[in-house]
Amino acid sequence: METILSQIDSPDDLRKLDKQQLPQLADEIRALIVDSVQQTGGHISSNLGVIELTLALHYVFNTPDDRFVWDVGHQSYVHKIITGRRDQMHTMRQPGGLSGFPKRGESIYDTFGVGHSSTSISAALGMAIAAQASNDSRRAVAIIGDGALTAGQAYEALAHAGDLSANLLVILNDNEMSISKNVGGMSNYLARLLSGKFYTSAREGSKKVLEKIPPAWEFARRAEEHVKGMVIPGTLFEEMGFNYIGPIDGHDLDTLITTLGNLRERKGPQFLHIVTKKGKGYEPAEQQPGKYHGVSPANSKSSGPSYTQVFSQWLCDMARNSKDLIGITPAMSDGSGLNDFAEQFPDRYFDVGIAEQHAVTLAAGIACEGKKPVVAIYSTFLQRAYDQLIHDVALQNLPVLFAIDRAGLVGADGPTHAGSFDLSYLRCIPNMVVMAPADENECRQMLTTGYKHNGPSAVRYPRGSGIGTEVKPELTSLVIGKAEIKQQGEKVAILAFGSMVYAAVDAAKMLNATVVNMRFVKPLDTAVIDKIVQNHQLIITIEENAVSGGAGSGINEYLHTIANNIQVINLGLPDKFIDHGNHQQMLSDCGLDAQGIINTVNNHFQA
Repeated sequence: METILSQIDSPDDLRKLDKQQLPQLADEIRALIVDSVQQTGGHISSNLGVIELTLALHYVFNTPDDRFVWDVGHQSYVHKIITGRRDQMHTMRQPGGLSGFPKRGESIYDTFGVGHSSTSISAALGMAIAAQASNDSRRAVAIIGDGALTAGQAYEALAHAGDLSANLLVILNDNEMSISKNVGGMSNYLARLLSGKFYTSAREGSKKVLEKIPPAWEFARRAEEHVKGMVIPGTLFEEMGFNYIGPIDGHDLDTLITTLGNLRERKGPQFLHIVTKKGKGYEPAEQQPGKYHGVSPANSKSSGPSYTQVFSQWLCDMARNSKDLIGITPAMSDGSGLNDFAEQFPDRYFDVGIAEQHAVTLAAGIACEGKKPVVAIYSTFLQRAYDQLIHDVALQNLPVLFAIDRAGLVGADGPTHAGSFDLSYLRCIPNMVVMAPADENECRQMLTTGYKHNGPSAVRYPRGSGIGTEVKPELTSLVIGKAEIKQQGEKVAILAFGSMVYAAVDAAKMLNATVVNMRFVKPLDTAVIDKIVQNHQLIITIEENAVSGGAGSGINEYLHTIANNIQVINLGLPDKFIDHGNHQQMLSDCGLDAQGIINTVNNHFQA
């Protein structure tokens, strides 16, 4: 039996359907998403929650001429299915397959590449301004979640948009609250009424009349706000210059299609508030939406505790030893390993929402008062708070420890989430101590070292599990700036940082090379470098970070300060953004595995 979904290869096909067919189509898409994501990994809950919204948007708007910008992109799978990529869903997040996020090079329907949150309103506003400048009637729509709306950039964009006449529609997908009483028949009726032409005409007509009588106009304006405020929590957005509609049931296709149809005809900035349920239609995800936010493939296996779990245990252990410890995360409690800490030390735990800039300056303020803040954050997200890192923490030499997760390549999540640059952007900041552990136990030691250091410090560690090293319970520190010689050899010395140490050890067995676990990117162990220079012909530096400005660049800079004739080759991530794929294969492709090191050395001596 042919399904409705099998007939949909583009939004044009969708728009040919009768509205009565859309609920069945929604069910078929739900089944496809659950099946495909369990095979490939990815985001289930957020996508199941926006199926009706996505169908209604493509049903009403003329895509790709009208522009959709999906914030973060976790909820874009339905959009991909509708826009001709249904048969590729089994390749999602796989090498050479579909990206887990909207990507401009992947489809003409992906108008803006995303991955980091809270950018959609700014981008869509830019598109609306460009359309206005070209006298083009196309519409720009930003779809943003309630979590992403916590970031300052979203409010900056809202404030700007409300002051313009560009045709922008912002849709707030509110999936953290249940559908309350005011999101039922009456609210849906009000949404249709307030978005319709009659209300608009009456409102604008009365405004023109009453504006000629200032006291009467002010009274009418306040009365309207008061009446709307009793049933609609949109006063903030109205004050920012938007016409606010909602909240409405984001799973009611009839109401969505009618309301969106009305709003498409409205001029200027519009704001639609919908309420959805994460994991809608799939009971396990409905019951535990957080667990099913991002899932691993069904056949994936873990090889022991992850670095995130090592950090999580360390944080709780250190908190029991130090009452001054304060834990901070920008909306990444689960991903960064703070859930246990939050449960055991609720008074010392702060989730600031998607507000990385605030998280860092908050930590600085806490440090000013003698406490010891630990900021748990992904490498790719710390980029968003770079000014605060420099100006508010490092410049004042404050004792803030940054536990930087997802450093290096991150496999299936791709370039938007890769931690490719943190060694480069941290190394150049005065006062910073920057560490990269070779294994799980060393990670615990470095976290302790950074916590006890009276200044800013960072420990950067990769996604997933390490090599299976036993993690000792002691909270011991390392000597800052002291490297470790892992193996003594001849001619070739491999100076390895963090996740690259054991690949270097494997290569050195074949090369009879020296291997140094550098441990510290800043300060470097210059004494060990001096010894290497005296009795080796070639230095190989290796790091899971961009070569440009990275740890190897630090070695080069030091070598230029001393008289030497030693040759140096820097291995690291190439000067390009690396697409998603299998992590080990990605490293191999970059020459960052044992065989890559061996090939580099052999090619050098054969040249």
